[in-house]
Amino acid sequence: MNQDVVVNLSTTALTLAFKVAMPMLAAGLIVGLVVSIFQAVTQIQEQTLAFIPKVIALAAVLMLLGPWMLNQMLTYTADLWGGIPRLVG
Repeated sequence: MNQDVVVNLSTTALTLAFKVAMPMLAAGLIVGLVVSIFQAVTQIQEQTLAFIPKVIALAAVLMLLGPWMLNQMLTYTADLWGGIPRLVG
């Protein structure tokens, strides 16, 4: 196994991690921004008001996109295990 193979595998793994994490991060960012603007406008400084909507949004995104995320990770893992003979030999 040479350096190019390791770099390629690392790049693919990081790209997959970014692709799988992005929907969750985007949902948390958007909900957090909306709640923060709402808190600033109404001058409510309750911490649970910021936490509960994020949890609900992240749970909804996970329920909607969870199967896709799992499929992406399983496909990558299967490709990685299937390529071991080619990588080692």
